Amino acid sequence: MPAITAEGLTKIYKTRKSEVRALDGLDLEVDEGTVLGLLGPNGAGKTTTVRILATLLRPDSGHATVLGHDVVRDAQALRKEVGLSGQYAAVDENLTGRENLWMFGRLYQLPSSTSRDRAAELLDQFDLAAAGDRVVKTYSGGMRRRLDLASALIGRPRLLFLDEPTTGLDPRGRMGMWDVIRDLVRDGTTLLLTTQYLEEADELADAIAVVDSGKIIARGTADELKSQVGGERIEVVVHDRQDIGRAREAIAAACGCEATVDEHTKRLTAPASGGARLLVEVIRALDERGIVIDDVGVRRPTLDDVFLSITGHAAEQAEPDPEDELVTAGRTA
Repeated sequence: MPAITAEGLTKIYKTRKSEVRALDGLDLEVDEGTVLGLLGPNGAGKTTTVRILATLLRPDSGHATVLGHDVVRDAQALRKEVGLSGQYAAVDENLTGRENLWMFGRLYQLPSSTSRDRAAELLDQFDLAAAGDRVVKTYSGGMRRRLDLASALIGRPRLLFLDEPTTGLDPRGRMGMWDVIRDLVRDGTTLLLTTQYLEEADELADAIAVVDSGKIIARGTADELKSQVGGERIEVVVHDRQDIGRAREAIAAACGCEATVDEHTKRLTAPASGGARLLVEVIRALDERGIVIDDVGVRRPTLDDVFLSITGHAAEQAEPDPEDELVTAGRTA
């Protein structure tokens, strides 16, 4: 049995001016012991999906089971088996890290002594032992995120929901959080991870489901999704706008592919298989024509590239979830 099965989930938020269909018949399946990355821009329906699966919201229609429990009928039993780390650290700034973890242990109905032992274990696991007796208001952003994730694990959940776990972290903090999540995966925890970043899903997920307008529109591995947008890309920024046409001809001659043009930025982009080798050919062709360039390089597809290929539009910042102001970080205990 899959760890998560969702069929036809819909959720509509009513505002003063209109109705927002956050989920529009979403179907989802996650195998036990795997990591599914739910990829999409703000407002795509990722957080609403997590809240329904974690029993924080009721769907307007559709059906979902998690670990064999119906998310509506068996909500109380399910909450004992899952953990949730939301987009924002849901910890009490006026308590110490150790006190926060003890408190969450009690919320999970663990005995006081067990909660205390589990808190000490998690502080060590998340490299927070030295700061365990400091109040959380003195913690850095990365430390708070690690503490929040530790609190979601206090009850040893079989399945963990991570809703954009690296939101607000700097690159160093993000990579540190990736290491923590990898450790969880090695221990066999089933994870559903929401993110806006293809790179993050690529690093952590066994499979990726792309969400747009409340529906799953594509699913596959990171490499399979990238293959839909042509793999690597060569980008050239010319110095003189008048050279755009000649640069396009040079790129076509070098790699046999048509480049798209952004007139405003003077940027030409062409799909390239074996980008590093072709980059040398493109630079040589541009130099032979005397075209001055300001920038040139090879890059991998971005989230916008994937969305543009699959949906015909970029992954622009969509309308925020109407409940973001009400529930910034849920907890299933």
